Amino acid sequence: MKQIALFERGIAPTPIVEMSGDYGENGYFIKREDMIPFSFGGNKARKAAEFYKEIQEKGADVVMTYGSNSSNHCRIIANMASAMGLACHIISPQENREILYNTRLVEDFGAVIETCPVTEVSETIDRRVETYRREGKNPYFILGGGHGNPGTRACVNTYREIAAYEELTGIHFDYIFHASGTGTTQAGLVSGKLMTEDERRKTGKTLLHQKIVGISIARNEERGREVVRQSIEEYLGDAYQTLYREEELIFTDAYCMGGYGKYTQDVRKTIDEVMARDGIPMDSTYVGKAFHGMRCYLEEKQIHGKKILFVHTGGTPLFFDLLEKQDRNV
Repeated sequence: MKQIALFERGIAPTPIVEMSGDYGENGYFIKREDMIPFSFGGNKARKAAEFYKEIQEKGADVVMTYGSNSSNHCRIIANMASAMGLACHIISPQENREILYNTRLVEDFGAVIETCPVTEVSETIDRRVETYRREGKNPYFILGGGHGNPGTRACVNTYREIAAYEELTGIHFDYIFHASGTGTTQAGLVSGKLMTEDERRKTGKTLLHQKIVGISIARNEERGREVVRQSIEEYLGDAYQTLYREEELIFTDAYCMGGYGKYTQDVRKTIDEVMARDGIPMDSTYVGKAFHGMRCYLEEKQIHGKKILFVHTGGTPLFFDLLEKQDRNV
């Protein structure tokens, strides 16, 4: 099994930079998780580094996961498996099988893509895992989107980088926004804040007062909040009862725009605006949709004069898909 140098030495903190554009009556900063130097970066690359450790420890010879054809997660897991010299098997819903850049990359990395109706995903995964085991293989399965404690732990690290930046620069954020999908990114950020505040409380340091807001890209509010809360509880373990506070989990589905992959012309305009003003690519499925949702959230709640941090969770190949759609007037 081959090693990946970046994952072996650990991912260096990603930059936090001030945005130059006028995006509203607040000061805007962005954390460039998309600059993690592996497979176009993003939170999925950060999560993959944690799964990489477990794959090495368990001596797996097949990496399996689940995701859609537009999934950044599947692209990065397929890339990681290829770099490790391992087979990769992806279960994907057969609905909406548009060929996107992520799809092409997954295929180029040599991954097997098995499609099935979305209603049969769980059964298909179980059957395929069992088949590999009967063949004498040692499969390692990763939940869609990198869900689970390794994914949550990766985003706890993201929060700790934010806290370290604040302490180093003296810049303190009032709000932290991000795209919330499977929930592990938000679970990690909230868990990181709860643990960091507990550590600061014990040492007499100033407490942090940011509000972490997840902009849902698909799930309704009730389901989304519960999934994030469950992930926080699973990660914190016994400490959950003493550390968790319900008001720390802010999740809104007000900007879902019809569900996963759906967006409006206003989102496209926001993506064009950010690219023109700050040279930062965003996609319409995750990051651009969440950035637009953040602006709407702040305006609707009349939040002004605050320092806002937006976490760019990656997805650059999807930016180019959007350009192609614009060229075709889709």
